[in-house]
Parts: sequence; C-alpha cells; structure tokens
Amino acid sequence: MSRYWSATLVLICIPFLFLLGQKNKEVEDIYQLDNILEVKIYFQEANWDQILDSLKQEGKDGRLVGKVIVNGKTYEQAGIRYKGNSSYYSVRKSGRSKLPFNIKVDHIKKDQEFPGGYGTLKLSNVFRDPSFLREVLSYEIAREYMFAPRANFAKVYVNDTYLGLYNNTESVDKMFLRNSFGEDKGVFFKCDPNWHADRPSFCKEGDKSSLMYLGEDTLCYQSYYEIKSAYGFGELVDLTAILNKRIDLMETVLDVDQTLWMLAFNNVLVNLDSYNGKFCHNYYLYQDKEGVFHPILWDMNLSFGGFRYDGLGSPLSNEKMQRMSPFMHYKTKNPKRPLITKLLAEDLYRKVYVAHIRTILNDFFVDSTYLKKAEAIQTIISPLVEADTNKLYKLDAFQQNATKSAKADKSSIIGLEELMGPRTNYLINHPLIKTPAPIISEVKAIDFGDLIAVNATFDGAQRAWLMYRQSKKGTFKRVEMFDDGGNSDGVGGDGIWGATVDMEKKKKNFQYYIIAEGAKAAALSPEKASSEFHTLKR
Repeated sequence: MSRYWSATLVLICIPFLFLLGQKNKEVEDIYQLDNILEVKIYFQEANWDQILDSLKQEGKDGRLVGKVIVNGKTYEQAGIRYKGNSSYYSVRKSGRSKLPFNIKVDHIKKDQEFPGGYGTLKLSNVFRDPSFLREVLSYEIAREYMFAPRANFAKVYVNDTYLGLYNNTESVDKMFLRNSFGEDKGVFFKCDPNWHADRPSFCKEGDKSSLMYLGEDTLCYQSYYEIKSAYGFGELVDLTAILNKRIDLMETVLDVDQTLWMLAFNNVLVNLDSYNGKFCHNYYLYQDKEGVFHPILWDMNLSFGGFRYDGLGSPLSNEKMQRMSPFMHYKTKNPKRPLITKLLAEDLYRKVYVAHIRTILNDFFVDSTYLKKAEAIQTIISPLVEADTNKLYKLDAFQQNATKSAKADKSSIIGLEELMGPRTNYLINHPLIKTPAPIISEVKAIDFGDLIAVNATFDGAQRAWLMYRQSKKGTFKRVEMFDDGGNSDGVGGDGIWGATVDMEKKKKNFQYYIIAEGAKAAALSPEKASSEFHTLKR
C-alpha cells in the first residue's frame, strides 16, 4: 500500500480512530495512582460481618457472595472475605469497623473481571501507618527495580455505609505472573507461615519462610510455605538444598539479581516485616518454565520503619533503624537467614548487592525524590483522609507522619523523613557503599548472525560479566568477559572487554546487561539491571 493515503481513506478512518480512542478511554486503569476507586459492596445478609468473621476464624478462605460496584459498574456474585493477620485481628479486637477485604470477582462467574482483566481487589485498612504512604510509596520505588504489585487508594462502602479510605493493592496472582513472566503454570508459593500449624516431631527446627534446608521430607516445609500451585514442595526442597549446600549452582534455580534487589530494598527502606526481619515472610516465590525461582515482594504497610524487629533481639530504636547495617544477618552469619548469608558470602553477589543499594539511594533518597512523591500522594488523598471518620489513627498523625513520629494507638511510628534523612547519610558514607566502582562506557553489541559479540570499555575492572537472554522474558544467563589484550585481571590490555554468545536459531531478541567487578565494588550497565537492559534489535 502507498505510504500516502487518499483523502477518501482518511475520511473513512477518522471516525474509526475516534471511536477506538473513546473505547480505549473506557479501559480504566484501576491501579493508576490518581484514580481513587469507589468500591461499594452489598450483602443480602444483615449479619454479613458476623459471617465474614466466622469464615476468617475457620481459616479456609471461605467467601460470602455479594454484589460489588466499582466506579459505577456492577459485578454480581463476587466472593468476599476478610483478609490479613494483624490488620484484621488487632482491628477487630479493638471493635473498629474498618477491616481489610479480599474481593474475588470471578468467584462464581468465571468470565467476570474488573477493568484491565483483573480478578481480585485487595483492600487494606492502612494498619499501623498513620501517614497512609508506606504501601503505595514503597511499591512505587520497588517497581523501578523488580517485579512488584501496583497500589493506589479506594473509598469503600458496605451496604451504603462508608467504611473509609483503603489501600488498593494488586494481587500477586495468575494475571500478575503472566504480566511479569509471560506464563503462570509454574510452581508458586506465598512465603508466609501457618502460625498455628503443627509440625512433625522428626523435622529439623526451621525459622518461618527462611529457605533453611530442613531435610528431604516435604512435610517439614508445609507449615512454613503456603503453596498456590498444584505441586511444588519437591522443587522448594531442591532450592533450599542448593542455597545451603551448593551455592555454585545458585543461578540455575534462583533469579539471584532480583533476590539481591529485594534484599537491598528491604534493607534501605528498613522494611523488616519481610524476609529480612523477625517473622521472615511477606514474599512470594514463582518458578518459571526454565526451573528458576523469582522472589516477589508483598505487604508494605510497615515499610519505612513501621516494624522494628530485625529478629536478632529487642526492637530497634529510631537511631538503630537509622543506622541499621546493610550487612545485618550477614555479619553474624545468621544460619536462619541463608538467602542473605549465603548470597552475600559470594564476592560478586555482595558487590552487586552494594551496587543496588547505591542505585536505590541515588534514585530516591540522596535528592529526596521519595519526599516529593510522598507530598504528591498526600495532596491527592488529604481531603479523603480528613473525611474518613473510621481511620485508625488521628488526622494530625496523618499530617505529621511523613516527616516525624506519630502515634498509632500506643505505638510510635517513625516519620519517613525522620528515618530516611539520617539513614541516607549513614548509608552513603558506609565504607563499602562509597567505595568507587569501575566505570563502564561504550557498550555495544554486534550481530554476526549465528553469534553476538558484546564489547564495553571499563576503567578499574578486574573481572567482568555479560548477562544475557534471547527472549523478552526469562532469566539472564552469565558469561565472563575478557580484555583480549591483557591478562586475566585486565592488566596490560586496552580496556576494551568482550564476550560472544551463540544465537539460537529463529531467536529475534537479544537483551543484555554488564557487570564490571573491581576489587571491592561493582558497577552495572544499565544501573537498574536486570529490570532495565540493553537491547540488540535483529
């Protein structure tokens, strides 16, 4: 067809394009930050709250069927239950009505979905976060570096009674897996212990969802990990065995880079209600079709110091959180946190972990970008928080907690700026974090048909690695790069390092990033790798 359309064709297409644009506008983004959802839940049962309480106490994820209206659109026969642990039990015990909900729209009608194809709404009551910021802001930061849910806010009603402003967080479910990994059939775990389950007496003592190796019997793992797939405990046992016994095989079963990002994120933001802290939970594991597990963050309402227990003793004071070591657990070789101690014991992984900390600090904290984002979020929600008569904490606590400590019942929740100002200063002056890293420049890839050659110029590198994949999704593989003109340490060469990769037939994608490793520090290109990468178009 000619590149120049006739006037007649243009006249025909303009109305079509206009209608298409209108249709696209109707596909609402239910997680867009400035889209405050209105969620109205209707039950026929007058004692709906007692029924939901009973279902929650049974612990079997039973649901009560009701009607849900989201931004004016009606969804019949949705399945609704209460969700959460402390956010449910503590609030229910206090007699307050603002309880967290899980709404499954395809519970009965399997083809029913929310805008964008989502099947579930997870509505949290902003427990122990007077700022209303932690959940949304933490995910905004995390998604820059790893797969993580989206989150915004929702006004929630039940039988036309307003319950208040909630967090609306994307569910880590099959749709999330498809969007992230391009698949959803693999082994899938929610790494959250069953706190009330009995364990067989013959099992070794573990520590929650820590990935400690507990032997070959899968029964010893079942109280520590909630399986979401039809099978998978054997694969989980293999992962723990390799992590604890064969670290040289780690990259064959675990996305190490995404794991290092998760650990770096948890540490920088003092997100201790996580793998890094006392309860060692609040993450998912998904094993892709290549047999590699990927960690996925979950539950951010206690990020930014909202939870003070690192699992090593008494609760941390404000000063101890501000100066919490980036090598917590690793320094003491804590056997109950092998994901930290085993990975950071490897020189390359430890240097990449430090590089990730440096990137997070420079992107969000050195210039207070996080505070600007926090202010923007509070501008959106301030009138709604003020109008929320069921909010768990006082309005002045919301107004001050972005900067300084505020009360959540009897607890003092440190302010975001109060925590991260001193913490940023502490971290950027840490000897390993401020150690100069190699400089990477002139990165390029050359397509020779049956192989790809990647070259880069390094200053200060002793070793270097090409990380690559030949598909749009999946795990990056590692191959060492060399300076052909020098020795194995790069001495005596021209500073141009390279590596080649054999291309599989019919593969059209080549994505890659580079790690330059110095004596004490590493650099990546791009810095946000592996969430960002170089691409060779074939």
